[in-house]
Amino acid sequence: MRKAACLLVLAIATASAQEIRTYRPFGTLREQADMQQRWLAKRMQVVLPAVMRKHGVDFWVVPMREYNEDPLFTSIVSPTTFAARRRTIYVFYDQCSRVRGLASGRTTPQTAHPTPCDVEKIALGGTSQGGVFDAVRSTQTAAGPAGATSQRQAELWGDEQWKVLKRVVEERKPRAININVSRTFAFSDGLSAGEWEGMRAALGPQWTQKFRRNDALALDLIATRLPQEEEVFRRMTEVVWGIIDTAFSNIVITPGVTRTQDVVWWMRQKVNDLGLGTWFQPSVEVQRMGATDEQLGDNPTIQRGDVLHCDFGITAYRLNTDTQHMGYVLREGETDAPPGIKRALENSNKLQDIVMSEIQPDRTGNEILRAALARMRADGIDGTVYTHPIGVNGHGAGPLIGLWDYQQGVPGRGDAKVIPSMWFSIELQATTPVPEWNGQPLRSAQEEDAIIDDDGRIRWALERQTKYWLVRQAAPPTTHPN
Repeated sequence: MRKAACLLVLAIATASAQEIRTYRPFGTLREQADMQQRWLAKRMQVVLPAVMRKHGVDFWVVPMREYNEDPLFTSIVSPTTFAARRRTIYVFYDQCSRVRGLASGRTTPQTAHPTPCDVEKIALGGTSQGGVFDAVRSTQTAAGPAGATSQRQAELWGDEQWKVLKRVVEERKPRAININVSRTFAFSDGLSAGEWEGMRAALGPQWTQKFRRNDALALDLIATRLPQEEEVFRRMTEVVWGIIDTAFSNIVITPGVTRTQDVVWWMRQKVNDLGLGTWFQPSVEVQRMGATDEQLGDNPTIQRGDVLHCDFGITAYRLNTDTQHMGYVLREGETDAPPGIKRALENSNKLQDIVMSEIQPDRTGNEILRAALARMRADGIDGTVYTHPIGVNGHGAGPLIGLWDYQQGVPGRGDAKVIPSMWFSIELQATTPVPEWNGQPLRSAQEEDAIIDDDGRIRWALERQTKYWLVRQAAPPTTHPN
């Protein structure tokens, strides 16, 4: 499909320089922030209580300092907050725990029924994040104004924060105090050594003996996506496809002239021009009949007959995409890729079908990997699977389904379970001998983002690539009679 015309246009008004308008696929930053704030309110109202009750947690403390934020940070703060304020201690307390005891069994964010009590959300330091938290300030009088505003109370700061935390704990008397410490998952290991020491010293042995770790708590809260985010994710994927469409075309590539790094930087610049971000540097590689990777080098000139591969993603709304597509540079007289090259893409499509069908809630990443690889081998496909969660992080919270260089399973990180309402990047490759290349193997590496809905059903965020992007011969310039 050719979406470049509608996705990559810059609309320029001719009246004056002040009226120049840039095409923004997702509107202004302010419009995006308004939507993100609504998502945050919904997440904290619906997802947070469900996750805490699912794991039997009644009290959760998340302290952090500026520029050393817990990985949970971007999942619980407003889009206008970029760092913790000096020190911020977030406290979550399930008021229902005293009334009815903690819920047991499997509860998902979208099936949990509201209860008369709520999860209390307290910020000891920092702001209320748009009214989401009860922000506690110091009882001390501020020494002076901040900028052009006058505030009477100072911010909660230093040892006073730990004293207030102790008071919050003593008033609520939790059965256990959950903290983010993990040797397995970075997402669940946000408590720094300094904050650990400060909290232990402030609370004393009576309360520190109640410290508990639960890897799945932060994982599930970070991984869980809202239904309202799915349409935005689909539109983000459309933009990705539009950029790849143009990158792998004669608009960008002139065979015999254009190098792979030229395409990489065109893609990177286009992301910037559209007002978007990315979480990794794009890459473009070439496979060529009769040439090894070593012979091609790191920045080869693209030639006719080459097979192209790209790895590309964008960031918007604090969400990330991750896509790998294949392209082919047509030789003179060709209108499509040769059958053997197309067969390589068909094999990676088959492997995609296998992996998609194996991803189900309550299964671990290692279970999915074993089942998928067994079916792959039974179907005679030579491939590898290295699929990962995606969302607010490019390599997101949740179970890993293989690593490209380790196909025996991923101890620890592959033992986490799939949950409803999470997203995955279905990343894999299938290697196929190509008769037209004298049997030389061709790697068809694909990656497409997929959504698991709140009922546990998986689908593509947009669609998956089933045909190569084709770099055609440039049309000759139009001539006009004299």
